[in-house]
Amino acid sequence: MNIKQWLQVEYLPIPLITLMALTRFHHFGDVLHLPDASLAVFFFAGFYRKKALFPFLLVLAGLIDTIAISHGTSSWCVSPAYVFLIPTYGVMWFAGRYCSAFKSLKPAELLMQFGVITLATSAAFVISNGSFYVLSGRYPDLSWGQYFSRVAMYYPPYVSSALVYMILGYGIMKLVKSLPALAASHKEV
Repeated sequence: MNIKQWLQVEYLPIPLITLMALTRFHHFGDVLHLPDASLAVFFFAGFYRKKALFPFLLVLAGLIDTIAISHGTSSWCVSPAYVFLIPTYGVMWFAGRYCSAFKSLKPAELLMQFGVITLATSAAFVISNGSFYVLSGRYPDLSWGQYFSRVAMYYPPYVSSALVYMILGYGIMKLVKSLPALAASHKEV
């Protein structure tokens, strides 16, 4: 099996599942760990229109979180708001489905997709963090203004880590699409 076959739709779940499993334990990453790739994973699962993968990835995310918590990771984020990860990831899934209509990877289309991805990732941030503020019970005396000033520092790493993974994913797609042309030009030489 060559790399093009590996990255085609039939084999897509394997790298996505692996990426989620390797990065989800530490959501923002640190010196030893990569940031969480879950948003990008759901985006690319939607991009390749793998319907069965959405519920599977939701269950996988919950399982990874359960294992991480049982091995010492903080359970601070687990609250009644945890269920709002479903629409959070749903936004990314549907953004991927929308962007899948643009398969040429031309600069104008990539720029438009970058805008959609940024908007979807921002919406995912609002859903996940807003639901946490409202439903977690951790901030009963905090105003919305105070809450926004406290979570503002989390927005840049949330969006930027997702964007980096998606840019890398698009780079891999571009490389895979160019492999046949590279192989053909190499045979001609």
